[in-house]
Amino acid sequence: MDNQLERFLNYLEVEVNASPLTLQGYRHDIVQFLLVTREGDSPIQEADHHLLRSYLAWLKENDYTRSSAARKLSAVRSFLGFLQQEGDLEKGTWRNVSRPRQEKKLPQFFYYHEVVAFLEAPDCGTLLGYRDRTIFELLYASGLRVSELTGLEISSCNLEERLIKVAGKGSKERIVPTGRVAAAFLKEYLGRVRPLLLSAAGEGASKTERVFLNHRGGPLSDRGVRYIFEKYIRQVSHKEGLTPHSLRHSFATHLLERGADLRVVQELLGHASISTTQIYTHISKGHLWDVYHRAHPRSIVEEE
Repeated sequence: MDNQLERFLNYLEVEVNASPLTLQGYRHDIVQFLLVTREGDSPIQEADHHLLRSYLAWLKENDYTRSSAARKLSAVRSFLGFLQQEGDLEKGTWRNVSRPRQEKKLPQFFYYHEVVAFLEAPDCGTLLGYRDRTIFELLYASGLRVSELTGLEISSCNLEERLIKVAGKGSKERIVPTGRVAAAFLKEYLGRVRPLLLSAAGEGASKTERVFLNHRGGPLSDRGVRYIFEKYIRQVSHKEGLTPHSLRHSFATHLLERGADLRVVQELLGHASISTTQIYTHISKGHLWDVYHRAHPRSIVEEE
């Protein structure tokens, strides 16, 4: 079975162009499934709808969320489909098991005045403060994922045209614009701040082309961005559940609130399906209701 799993992961890497993070997730989910089903003495060759439903029941008993259970089931179904394609598994009823119905949770986002307060939190008089402000401006101005931001290289930034080439999920590249404010911060960061941070790496250290650096002059990691975000968010907000990804949510929400076309927002975010982007229309509707209740005279009278 270990050999079959490695062949499947190699297939995902070579044929599907899956990212290292995706491969790691698939490995973890499938190994967990194999361990759970082995405890029940059910060989993988006998996989059917009963086996998958018992696995879903185990996930529920162990307090996994519906979204986690759906992701794990998707990984297992892909693995079983690969085994069937390779002739290692006969066609079975496991395909009849559907994904758990998802809870409809709206992503956390900033209102515009909250974004402004957060963006202004770093002290731009320091090197790291200027770097942090540039990071936040770029996340909000271009709707980047954290992994896309940390993967940016200098050659990906066209400062004259204010365009950035981004490597998204599955290594799919897209070109995204950035606003004048974010572009100005990025230009100053690359010209003045980044060289000083790079000098901290010392003469013997390998030079990196990554745009954003840590205090040692090396590439800034995803975890590093989240740590920086937590440092500032505690200063300006008591909202629960805000993460660096909330700036991406805010980017999409604010565009739609101001009349941007849904298809354009989909392209800017790099979503493969427009259904993923449509969740932001629900947020925008919530914003419209807030404005209506505050401003419409009959609504005000009723509340009084």
